[in-house]
Amino acid sequence: MSIQTSTSAAIEKRAANKYYVLAFTVMSASLMAGLSMTSMSAQAAGLGELFSNSNTKSKFLPVDEAFQVVSSTKATSKGTRLSINFDITPGHYVYKNKLTLNFPKGVSATPFTFSQSPVSIDDPTFGKVPVFTQRNMVATTMLTTKNGKGAKNVPVVIGWQGCATAGLCYPPEKVKTTVDIAVR
Repeated sequence: MSIQTSTSAAIEKRAANKYYVLAFTVMSASLMAGLSMTSMSAQAAGLGELFSNSNTKSKFLPVDEAFQVVSSTKATSKGTRLSINFDITPGHYVYKNKLTLNFPKGVSATPFTFSQSPVSIDDPTFGKVPVFTQRNMVATTMLTTKNGKGAKNVPVVIGWQGCATAGLCYPPEKVKTTVDIAVR
């Protein structure tokens, strides 16, 4: 009986160890699941704080509230003047070097002139760069056709990028428009 009792005790001990290992595994999995759900909730709350939500006050404005961008054209004897007006909310800036135009072959544009002078900042992404921080800035260029003839409904894409000084750079933006180019 003593051998049988010893064997039974060993079997019971192994069964108890398996039970403890199983209980530990279940508790660990439950703890990890709980922590990951807490982490996801914290991440969701963090994202909700970045942009406006009907229930929370946003730390950052949506891009179309931070920057209002409007273009206008005027026919001249030298072609068509394209003006791009940036209404920049305080605490935001627009990169000078990220302002671009794309248009079809056969159209050309003069270099931009600006209604304000840019300021130089040390940007965490791009290094030392010129930006516009003023409330209102207008970029102007002259569009012409290479053959000197007029053109109607020329597609033009205005590219630009801005940031909030509080630490958010908005993705590059594109504004699509059409332009009638005057005969020069």
